[in-house]
Formats: sequence, C-alpha cells, structure tokens
Amino acid sequence: MKKQRPVNLELNTISFPASAIASILHRVSGVIMFVAMGLLMWAFATSLSSQEGFDTVKSIFDTFIVKFIIWGTITALLYHMLGGFRHLIMDMGYWEELESGNASAKATIVLTVVLSIGAGVLVW
Repeated sequence: MKKQRPVNLELNTISFPASAIASILHRVSGVIMFVAMGLLMWAFATSLSSQEGFDTVKSIFDTFIVKFIIWGTITALLYHMLGGFRHLIMDMGYWEELESGNASAKATIVLTVVLSIGAGVLVW
C-alpha cells in the first residue's frame, strides 16, 4: 500500500494566506517580548539601584542599536496586542470565515505598520 505524502515541503514556495502569516507573527512577537522582558528588567533594576546605574542605563539607551531594539520591542508589543484583540474577537464568533479572517489579518498587519512608524518617531 502506497501512502500519499506531500510532495512539496519547501516553506519558501508555499503560499500562506494572510491569516496564517498573522498567526505566525503573533507567536514570533510573543517570543520577542519574552526575550526583551529580560533586558527591560535588567535596565529597570539597574536604573533604580543608584544614580550611577541610572546614568549608565541612560547612556546605553542613547545608542542607535538600543533604540532600534526598543523600537522592535514596541512594535512586537503593538502587534501582539492587536493580534490578541483579533483572536478575542474570533473567539466570540466573528471573523471566522476565510474572507473576513484574511481581511482582519491584513488590517492587523497594516495597523501595526502605521503604529510602528509612530513608535519610531517617538523613539527617535
């Protein structure tokens, strides 16, 4: 007996719908926030330890790379929040059809891009 198996398993050739991309990005943003939490807790604890610690954290946060990391963390937080709202609405029985699910995923991504640009303006 011959089993029918998928022939094409190359992820770069598979066309994912917007809702699948939104779901993957929701998980990725959660991981980014989890990693960033450690860095933020270190910065918070160091800045509250003494005046020298505060000055150290302030000088570190003035560099381009750290500002980029902060911007990325804010973007991940915004996307995760919007994606979470999307999932909550879907749990209530709305946007479960293919068309409305893809439309809500696209709207979430577009809204995140707009808010991310605003966050970039605030960070820099």
